[in-house]
Amino acid sequence: MALPLLVAVTAMLAWLLSVGFAQVRMIDAARETARALARGDDRTAAISIGQRVAPDGARFTVTETDGLVRVEASARVDGPGLAIDVVPDVEVDAVAVALMEDDR
Repeated sequence: MALPLLVAVTAMLAWLLSVGFAQVRMIDAARETARALARGDDRTAAISIGQRVAPDGARFTVTETDGLVRVEASARVDGPGLAIDVVPDVEVDAVAVALMEDDR
C-alpha cells in the first residue's frame, strides 16, 4: 500500500514543480513583451517574443497609457493526470509594466 502512495506523492511534487516553472516562464514572457513594446517593436512581434518564452496556449493583453505599457499574460497548466484526476488545472498569470522609450 505504501508504493502507490509514494508514486502519487511523487507525481504531485513533480506537478507542483511544473506549476512553479510555468509561473516563472509567464513572468519572463510578460517582461519580455513589455520591454519589446517599450522600445518600439510592433505589437504582433512583441507578443511573438513573449509566446516563445511562455507556456503553450498563453494569452496576452496589452494596454498603453500615459507613456507606460502594461502586459498581462496568462496560461493554463494541466493537472497531473494519472490517477490523481481530482487536482484541477491551474491558471498562472503575470503582469509587467515598462516605461515607453523617448525616441519612439
